Amino acid sequence: MSQNEQALAKTALYDLHVELGAKMVPFAGYEMPVQYPLGVKKEHNHTREQAGLFDVSHMGQVLLHGEGAAAALEKLVPVDIIDLPAGKQRYALFTNDAGGIMDDLMVSNLGDKLMVVVNAACKEQDIAHMRANLGEGVEIEVLEDRSLLALQGPKAVDALARLQPSVTDMVFMDFQTVEINGIDCYIGRAGYTGEDGFEISVPSSQAAELAKALLEQPEVEAIGLGARDSLRLEAGLCLYGNDIDTTTTPYEASLLWAISKNRRLEGEREGGFPGAETVLAQIQSKKADRKRVGLLGQGRAPVREGTELVNAQGETIGTVTSGTFGPTAGAPVAMGYVAFEYAAIDTEVFAVVRGKQLPMTVAKTPFVPQRYYRG
Repeated sequence: MSQNEQALAKTALYDLHVELGAKMVPFAGYEMPVQYPLGVKKEHNHTREQAGLFDVSHMGQVLLHGEGAAAALEKLVPVDIIDLPAGKQRYALFTNDAGGIMDDLMVSNLGDKLMVVVNAACKEQDIAHMRANLGEGVEIEVLEDRSLLALQGPKAVDALARLQPSVTDMVFMDFQTVEINGIDCYIGRAGYTGEDGFEISVPSSQAAELAKALLEQPEVEAIGLGARDSLRLEAGLCLYGNDIDTTTTPYEASLLWAISKNRRLEGEREGGFPGAETVLAQIQSKKADRKRVGLLGQGRAPVREGTELVNAQGETIGTVTSGTFGPTAGAPVAMGYVAFEYAAIDTEVFAVVRGKQLPMTVAKTPFVPQRYYRG
């Protein structure tokens, strides 16, 4: 049986998605809801205005046990893990020996263990990478029996606080073990929409029960992958496999903020991650062949992934890696890679769509202000 013919996996919420009238599509080896009867645009707007519930159970969830887990993991990522406080989480990148990005992930410190959440399409590769490199003192526990829900939007906290009032005390990037409706959950105040919200790891046997309890709240609607994509793109957030991959370094990907300062400076913990020599050389010289940029369209036509970017002379200078019409931005929004000399804000470039050159402007991201709750 070829890869394409293999049976798609189903999350614990599959039956609920079908019951809610979701249109199911293949995504990263799973059958996932792309939209519900509300439709992508209304789902997008509802999340921006109230609260949306997303099934992200296709992601990989892993616990790392052992005293040396933080030090071992820090050798694989360009961020500070040793000093990550208990009850906090951090965005990280797995890099390869050339400095390319193997995956992006979230690392959370539960005090006696670390939790790592990785992308669905990279799950097997990432777990193998950790098994091969973390050393014998670290026990890797893959959580096959847990689901992941994301509750996102300005009213997410109101909805969740009815079920567990303590969540109102959490701020952006807090992470803790919490009981919600009598269900033991790991919960982080973070997300992938640019809005305030929570990501909740729940035992798969109780995932539908928790999802239904959340959907009963007046602010909450079920939201599919379609709106998840337009929300994260407006928020300037990368999608692994589109905007970042093994051929892009963190510097080229404009992810300098995802490299902890103590891993960039001269000192005992400078570098120390795979491909550091390449990445630190790019940071120091402030130069690379290409750079990831935000792109704002001047018309109404969306510019999709894979579209060629040219200069005023019609010479190819880059490619769009993600693009859509941004319902909140009210304009076509995209991100892509351009030759370094075209990466400055306000530079005009052109997207080649059906033989026409559509003007686009290199723009700051996020396209829509991020509204994380920092207290």
